[in-house]
Amino acid sequence: MQVGGGRKAYDEINITPMLDLAYVLLVIFILMATASVQGIKVDLPKASSAKSLVQPKTIALTVSNDGQIYMDAFPVTIPDLETRLRNAKATDPEVPIVLKGDQTAQYGKIMEVLDLCRRLDLNKVGLVTGKQAAS
Repeated sequence: MQVGGGRKAYDEINITPMLDLAYVLLVIFILMATASVQGIKVDLPKASSAKSLVQPKTIALTVSNDGQIYMDAFPVTIPDLETRLRNAKATDPEVPIVLKGDQTAQYGKIMEVLDLCRRLDLNKVGLVTGKQAAS
């Protein structure tokens, strides 16, 4: 007759609860990382591959099809935009900026915004595109 009641010692660790936690954290991370940047609705041009630059405290600059410039959904002029970007850079020198331009927007306005970012030494500028339809 066995004294231990037929129980054997555990020689492996059950990692199922730890994997469950890891999957939940992964889902939360994916949901938070894919949050969209607020701004004005524009018809974006398509790109075959696009890298996401959406991060917390990202500044969204939008050029509409009529050439109006928006900063986080508020209309601005180039001098006003320069002042606001200088203030944002003073707060965070590495502030990321995403630029959304309507595909029918005036190319010169988009270049003015990009040139302003370059003059202010804002290097983290990304261009937002839509996803290309599968062929």
